[in-house]
Amino acid sequence: MSLVRSARLLSNRWGVLAAGAGAGLAAGLAHPPFGALAGLLGFAALMMLVDRADAARPLRSAFFRGWAGGLGYFAIGVWWVTEAFLVEPEVHGWMAPFALLLLSGGLALFFGLAALAYRASRAQGPWRVLVFAGAVAALEWTRGHIFTGFPWNLPGEAWRAGGLPSQAASLVGAYGLTWITVAIAAAPATLFDKGRRWARNLPVAIALAALAGLYGFGAARLAGAAEDAAADAPLVRIVQADIDQKDKWRPENLPQIFADYLRLTTAPGPAEPQVVVWPEGALPAVIDDLLAPGSPYGPALAAALRPGQVLLMGANAMGVRPDGEIDYFNSLVALARRPEGLTYAGRYDKHTLVPFGEYLPLGELATQLGIRSLVHMPEDFTAGPPPRPLSVAGLPAVQPLICYEALFPRITVRAAARAGRRPEWILNVSNDAWFGVTSGPLQHLNLASYRSIEEGLPMLRSTPTGVSAAIDAYGRILPGRRLELGEAGVVDVRLPAALEPTLYSRFGEATLLVMLAISALAAGLARPRRTC
Repeated sequence: MSLVRSARLLSNRWGVLAAGAGAGLAAGLAHPPFGALAGLLGFAALMMLVDRADAARPLRSAFFRGWAGGLGYFAIGVWWVTEAFLVEPEVHGWMAPFALLLLSGGLALFFGLAALAYRASRAQGPWRVLVFAGAVAALEWTRGHIFTGFPWNLPGEAWRAGGLPSQAASLVGAYGLTWITVAIAAAPATLFDKGRRWARNLPVAIALAALAGLYGFGAARLAGAAEDAAADAPLVRIVQADIDQKDKWRPENLPQIFADYLRLTTAPGPAEPQVVVWPEGALPAVIDDLLAPGSPYGPALAAALRPGQVLLMGANAMGVRPDGEIDYFNSLVALARRPEGLTYAGRYDKHTLVPFGEYLPLGELATQLGIRSLVHMPEDFTAGPPPRPLSVAGLPAVQPLICYEALFPRITVRAAARAGRRPEWILNVSNDAWFGVTSGPLQHLNLASYRSIEEGLPMLRSTPTGVSAAIDAYGRILPGRRLELGEAGVVDVRLPAALEPTLYSRFGEATLLVMLAISALAAGLARPRRTC
């Protein structure tokens, strides 16, 4: 083989990978805050690239083309992770580019495996669109479950939460909506097929009908949606103090940070709130130390709360094991102002921790390599027990979700099953200040809102620097009930009403299994037929 021919072949290979990355990048731009829904057609481009995998090594070629697509998709989707390492650049800054490369490249493996599975099916013709959608949806479900799971920016969550297409999540969940979304987006690839015109055009016609169905169902569901909460619903105050992560963990800033939260907690409003919410890890201290005898913070907090008020406060907490060792927890603590003073009314310890952010999966080995978790604690956090609703006397039962626990579909349903009762609302406290003024907090808001659509439950969301919001049971942010990035203030809102359990909350991923069965049937129909 001549040098010129070898160079041309290598150039073509890199060109194909670049095209795959571009297709994935376009699909990633469909997610907030970009909202370029036309970018979803990147899935059609990616399917075409996999269809044309190198004939000499089709599976290997398909995998790397799919992986390149995933690399583009996740690079634009998780680039904000670098911001967390720049909070303390002298300690963690060197890890930022490696974190982005490893995270996006690792997540891209699932796209690569989906492409490999699709190519291995040898699907041809119009039915292959459903095979491709099934492969992507199955591997995205795997991504959301394997190792602790990281279901960030599922393709089905590209639709703006609360909008018309997003309402289908009440039927099929985010994973089922991923199957539908990818099938619709990939269908135009058949327009470039050879053969009969009807075979090329039929998938696109069905895709357009399905897209119209998404909008039609959403319009019908929202047509009867109530706009206002009940007049006697609890009044909740969401506090956003706009504390920059770079300043938060300096010990000398604790008095000022505490004063900022108290000022907002006691700010005048239209009525006295029954519940006040502070975000995840609101104060740079362990709650046990803040409320210890002799500490000035406990009495000051008790004085700030009105009699009967409850503070739901994201806090770092500790526990002592029988052997005397100390465990640290990322918690939501309920503090109530009673006649006898400030009392504990309940506590929820975060169950699903962020790898490398709240604990080190490799433990001692990672520490020896100079890697440590980002948590500002003497030790990594310890996972709490499986989630259950939190009941505080006089208030509707609530399911706390701390930080990225709000990414996981059905976490609230499973928690309700353990407790034998359904909560009436979801509370998501999160420290999105880690990610600064990037796309991360806006995407997190959109993803968390899908849990309201899936479960038919309202959600209140509190973060230190934005975005904090009140979200109804349809995933819609209530008008005027949102605090933007970098904004300090409060949101006073009557707790929106819960809906009856949705089809998805009742049957879970059963609908996804039906869709995957359809994909398996399509794989059989789309296989090339042998000729004598």
